[in-house]
Amino acid sequence: MLYYVSSCEKDDICVDGDTPLLIIGFFDIEDTTVAKAVSSIRIRNIDIDSVLTNGSFGDRSNSPDSLQVPLRSSATSTMYQIISDSQDDADTGEETGNIDTLTISYDLGEAFVSRACGFVVNYNNISVTLNEGAENWIQDISVVQPNVENTDSIHVKIFH
Repeated sequence: MLYYVSSCEKDDICVDGDTPLLIIGFFDIEDTTVAKAVSSIRIRNIDIDSVLTNGSFGDRSNSPDSLQVPLRSSATSTMYQIISDSQDDADTGEETGNIDTLTISYDLGEAFVSRACGFVVNYNNISVTLNEGAENWIQDISVVQPNVENTDSIHVKIFH
């Protein structure tokens, strides 16, 4: 008699192991259901002194109606300057445009994905505050998904 035993070996390839990004959508303040692009947007992460443009490092030419931004996993808040009509001053080289500063606060949580991926950080109970100024281009903010566990849909809506 012949016996054959076969078993599967666990696959150690991580496919779904990325910490999710916060998705910010931009909407029309007059009709809050309509997405509205922001011209020459630039995002500067104040906490780690980096610049994101259209969701990645690069130029300001596109006008997106949503962006994906990382949150710090080593702290419970992240600060961003979101700049509309961003450009460099021809004489000084300094950035010009309408600059609004957001503080995104959250609780950190860990989720086990798999043996191959290990743990990822999720951001729970997010809240967003806008530093008020006389010339804010951002007119309102709404958190629509308070937990950032994936990048499937918009977490925060910004109305302008």
